[in-house]
Amino acid sequence: MGLPLLLGLLLLSRTGGLLVLSLDQPHTCITAETLCLAEPACSAAYQTLQNCSQSFSKSSSLPDQETRNRCFAAGTFVRNSYFQECKCHRRTRKLEQLCLRIYWTVHFDDFHLEVSPYEDADNEDSSKTNYNKLSTRISAMDRTNPCLHATNVCHLNHKCMRLRSLYAQTCSTETTCDRRRCHRHLRHFFERISADFTKSLLFCPCQDEVCGERRWNTIVPECSFQSSSSSKPNCLILLDSCLKDNICKSRLADFQEQCKPSGTSSDGCSPHNHAACLEAYMGMVGTPMTPNYASNSSTEVTLWCSCKDSGNQKEDCEQVLSSFASNRCLRSAIQSQMILNQRNMEVQEQLQFTPSLNFQGDATSTDGTVFTSEMRWEAEKSKMQPEVLMQDGRSFPNSVYSGAHLSSLTLTFTLLLLLLCPP
Repeated sequence: MGLPLLLGLLLLSRTGGLLVLSLDQPHTCITAETLCLAEPACSAAYQTLQNCSQSFSKSSSLPDQETRNRCFAAGTFVRNSYFQECKCHRRTRKLEQLCLRIYWTVHFDDFHLEVSPYEDADNEDSSKTNYNKLSTRISAMDRTNPCLHATNVCHLNHKCMRLRSLYAQTCSTETTCDRRRCHRHLRHFFERISADFTKSLLFCPCQDEVCGERRWNTIVPECSFQSSSSSKPNCLILLDSCLKDNICKSRLADFQEQCKPSGTSSDGCSPHNHAACLEAYMGMVGTPMTPNYASNSSTEVTLWCSCKDSGNQKEDCEQVLSSFASNRCLRSAIQSQMILNQRNMEVQEQLQFTPSLNFQGDATSTDGTVFTSEMRWEAEKSKMQPEVLMQDGRSFPNSVYSGAHLSSLTLTFTLLLLLLCPP
């Protein structure tokens, strides 16, 4: 049996289930491990690396020179075999941790996290929900608060509302904060919901502090972002916690690669990197290094940590903090997204209130134009009752339908037709 056919049919038992390897994913680290273990020389070197990854962890003492030489030789051999350029797929919930464990076993000596373990993000999302279409069904009153508007659009989509409510309830401060569970549900939300929704929630453009407060509270920061202690932890403590977790370490490497400031651009970030940078930033939400806005009135983002009392590691600490707080590429990407969200809202509002002149009579009639716009708006309002999530977590429906009002409107429409269309 040829190798391609063998790979297409191969079934592996992983974490209690069956994993099918196919030829359309030739560079995943899971596939590479399978091929390596089937070859004696590669398998022996890979098993050596599994021991090396433990020896070189930050919590362990540095191994002796002989062990280091053996580990580096095994790493060079393995990376030049089936693991060349192997990557892990994004948003593959069941396989992500397995793939990342393999990746970091092979890259045990990658201490600088300069290369992302993830494959390039797809430009198109075939399952993307039409956010703009839902957005036109929201009351014009919400448009004075873009963050409230984005919340209500999310509530028109069942999946978005369900997962958002789940993390909001889990991260609620009304009970004791379980930060680990809170982070897990936050990650699930940002992994499973279309970027149309998540970008509108996180990067809504605000003109006042009421809107800014809702934006700052998007991720329930009292549990997911802030620590319970009175003082901020040292940033190196956050980093150390992140490096011990393969998910966090991988998201951090992805963030550092995608949001690396560019000296060739005036704004510090190439325009084609904006989407990739924002996706990498959102990937950090729900990890030990969860970022958020610095305050209700600021668009600057930061980590909840400081470099006070860092001693001779102060420079390293400030580098960790500045990768978020002073990142020109990230700042440019966020500002561009906020401008785009604002423009989208303006376009939606224009489309929603564009007059229709498909009736008999004078096409320049002001009364007819206004009346048709009102009819379209009333028809839209009668289709939905979005919930407004208040700051205290309660939800209230927007009452947007009145039978008496509609009857009156119908009578007015009939009278107008009689006036415009004489017998």
